[in-house]
Amino acid sequence: MQAKAIRLGLAALLAASCSSMSLAASKLKTAQPFLWENATVYFLLTDRFHNANHKNDLAYGRKNDAAPLRGYAGGDLAGITAKIKSGYFKDLGVDVIWLTPPVEQIHAGTDEGTGKSYGFHGYWAKDFTRVDANLGTEAEVREFVDTAHAHGMRVLLDVVMNHLGPVTEQDPVWPDEWVRTSPTCTYKDTETTVSCTLVKNLPDIRTDSKAAVSLPPVLAEKWKAEGRYEREVKELDDFFQRTGLPRAPRYYLMKWHVDWVRKYGVDGFRADTAKHTEPEIWKELHGLASAAYEDWKQANPKKKMGKQAFFMTGEVYNYALAHGQDFDMGGGQTVNFYQNGFDSLINFGFKSDANKTYEALFSDYAARLHGPLAGYSVLNYISSHDDGGPFDLLRQKPFESANKLLLSPGAAQIYYGDETARSLNVAGAQGDATLRSFMNWDELAKNASRDGYRIADVRQHWSRLGLFRRAHPAIGAGMHEKLADAPYTFKRTYGKNGISDKVVIALDIPANSNPAINVAGVFADGQKLRDYYSGKTATVLNGKVQFNSGLSTTLIAP
Repeated sequence: MQAKAIRLGLAALLAASCSSMSLAASKLKTAQPFLWENATVYFLLTDRFHNANHKNDLAYGRKNDAAPLRGYAGGDLAGITAKIKSGYFKDLGVDVIWLTPPVEQIHAGTDEGTGKSYGFHGYWAKDFTRVDANLGTEAEVREFVDTAHAHGMRVLLDVVMNHLGPVTEQDPVWPDEWVRTSPTCTYKDTETTVSCTLVKNLPDIRTDSKAAVSLPPVLAEKWKAEGRYEREVKELDDFFQRTGLPRAPRYYLMKWHVDWVRKYGVDGFRADTAKHTEPEIWKELHGLASAAYEDWKQANPKKKMGKQAFFMTGEVYNYALAHGQDFDMGGGQTVNFYQNGFDSLINFGFKSDANKTYEALFSDYAARLHGPLAGYSVLNYISSHDDGGPFDLLRQKPFESANKLLLSPGAAQIYYGDETARSLNVAGAQGDATLRSFMNWDELAKNASRDGYRIADVRQHWSRLGLFRRAHPAIGAGMHEKLADAPYTFKRTYGKNGISDKVVIALDIPANSNPAINVAGVFADGQKLRDYYSGKTATVLNGKVQFNSGLSTTLIAP
């Protein structure tokens, strides 16, 4: 019923009130300081998003011989930059772009049991110091970060401390003092989650060791062939001399990851496979990255985004908001990842929590984030690149998905194509490949029809919510309180660190019913308010406001 009302309302709105919606978007206030707790993070696989340079589609002798959706598809860094410049992200209210690892991947393909696969996703590193040629160049990394910053968006870089890419004939294994190749993890406790390989033939970096090691010969020979051995070795010498750290595998990796901060000014890390290393590693990495970030800001005062410190969110697989600060590793062992370097953790529980009613979801999340998790945050998501059990797998509830993700307390992660109902169920693709189809630009451009809705209408709904969310930190970071059951109405208020913000939102309004919305205790009688969904304005009378938009959603603020 709700989805039908949204579709009917959107159709009428798009046909008759485009100008008013544009007016609503243009009048949104964006002067409120950015808060990571309210961030709208757009997560994309670079190779699957937008192809702006067909000349780099197949590098290093790679071929078009992979299993369905397991080879390179052509997306690149230049493609993301082009979409930033076009306003695509800004129109969604996105203020952070999460970039999968752009480092050079193994050159060959390999079969893990689901068909021949290449490292298009970025998690099969061969050389952490080089941009993968399939994605672009160092200059294009710099342009991407600078362009994001210039358009008011921060960059969250995916980093891997846990493993290298699979071993192939073209991609030899590193020495034993660098990696372990067995046993395979059984995930029964800390030992069987950390001191092991995630899967067969995925070399596990010896992050447990603090013994000094020399460069892997295969990496040294690679650098020599590329004419940069002396430069890279000097940088390593300088790093270890400056920090006093031992030349252990974990610290080589930290240096290589932190270089992306020091060189380009990325604003935060998303840590891959965080529970598969010793937890204190992340605190060490955070400290090194923070120092590099401050150095970059001092050297680039015109490019920096603000005064925020370096930020880290972690992928602790199966962590849920309900766990609070203690994550169960099994065997009676727990780890507090928040106290080991993380400002935030990815909330794997959201995809199931999203099946709750709005009020049950919102009130529970607000209570937990302002209670056991006060001072920290979570990153909510409905779908991702490797979660086979997303909320609304068949994309039958794209409007409800937007409401629950973008209006829930906490930060929100839009996985590329959530906003355009990109298919997550692709015929012929096996395993996680079905989650990684190319961005459905064609469907958006044609306003394709599917399951009773149109793609452009879905995108418009996500945009309206996203823009309002970006303008109002109270939505993700504020206190929540229900104001009315019918239509379901709630307020969010935030008042900290010189920021004062309050909004009222009503959902599930029956089509064309135009009820008066309760704003008592939030906005005073006589105050003029705007509905930023429809663009209409109205004045508060007897604690209520009526916009007569005929739509199912109302986003209220001065």
